[in-house]
Amino acid sequence: MPKNPAITQVAIADLIAQRWSPRAIDPDQPVSRDQLLALLEAARWAPSCFGDQPWRYLVWDRFRDPAGWRQAFDCLAEGNQLWVKNAPILLLAVAAPNFGHNDQPNRWAQYDTGAASENLCLQATALGLVAHQMGGFDPEAAKARFNIPADHVGMAMIAVGHPGAIELLPQALAEKEQAPRSRKPLAQLAFEGRWGQSVQN
Repeated sequence: MPKNPAITQVAIADLIAQRWSPRAIDPDQPVSRDQLLALLEAARWAPSCFGDQPWRYLVWDRFRDPAGWRQAFDCLAEGNQLWVKNAPILLLAVAAPNFGHNDQPNRWAQYDTGAASENLCLQATALGLVAHQMGGFDPEAAKARFNIPADHVGMAMIAVGHPGAIELLPQALAEKEQAPRSRKPLAQLAFEGRWGQSVQN
């Protein structure tokens, strides 16, 4: 898998540093059923409030169900379609709004669904796969096409596949793919004692 590790301020776990969101995906290599189940199993073991596991995943495999995959693909924003066309797997992460044990609103549902999706992406990295999450999709179209309950919230589409050649991408995306990764400094993200007071070494 092409490497584009995080440039961190201090050392972190290698799996986290190696996880990123490439767009170059091999169009001809399917994701095996065992690999797919491993991704979903990793998501299953994410932490959640009351252990409620409010996440749900819809899965489309281009090699097993090309028509269903195409319907999911058509929900994506045009900019994402430019490269997702090569992905063998599409998933939709969905948050269920209420707790299972009392049917009361679960205000942590979306937070917990994000945690499950990060587990899924880390497992993809461990397997040498590409996993790229996207907010650029039409959640209402997905609800209508795939019978998703009206009160559930589509959080992200996730493209999964094997790494592909940079040459598969349009020029502008190829340049993004090869650019160094960057993040805001910790001083802007983590505060100690009170808001705005950066964590110190």
